Amino acid sequence: MVNLKDRIREIPDFPKKGILFRDVTTLLLDADAFRRAVDEVAAKVPLDVDKIAGIESRGFVLAAAVAYKLHKGLVLIRKPGKLPGKTLRESYELEYGTDVVEMHADAVSPGEKVALVDDLIATGGTAEAACKLIERAGGKVVGAVFLMELAGLRGAERLAGRNSSTIVRYEGV
Repeated sequence: MVNLKDRIREIPDFPKKGILFRDVTTLLLDADAFRRAVDEVAAKVPLDVDKIAGIESRGFVLAAAVAYKLHKGLVLIRKPGKLPGKTLRESYELEYGTDVVEMHADAVSPGEKVALVDDLIATGGTAEAACKLIERAGGKVVGAVFLMELAGLRGAERLAGRNSSTIVRYEGV
């Protein structure tokens, strides 16, 4: 059986010096590893979800495959100005400043159960903002599943109460 961690490339000093980037694109190149990643993420999604939400951009790849596998609708959470029509917007704190994510205002109906899927949770800011968007639309985040977690950054703590889980965990940052 393929080891997912072995298929994730580590790139030192990207995007800046001192950062060790975990590159999921090498996993996506391997059909067996990609299939296993999708299967493992899908297995952690609560059974009673209505929709899967994915965060731009690598999260779209996993979320779309999981939504297809589970026969669920797909919600796109994107950077600002990328979605046509009326959107909801949520800003969040970065280490040096703020950023914003958006979702179509009608992507989630009141009462719908949504699982968030992304490739990585690090500080948790983007995931937390995505959850807030879903909740502002009236949805309920019933789970958040990440392919990778940089546990040393404690991002999962920002999702307390939202049933988050990870497939590949890196203890450091």
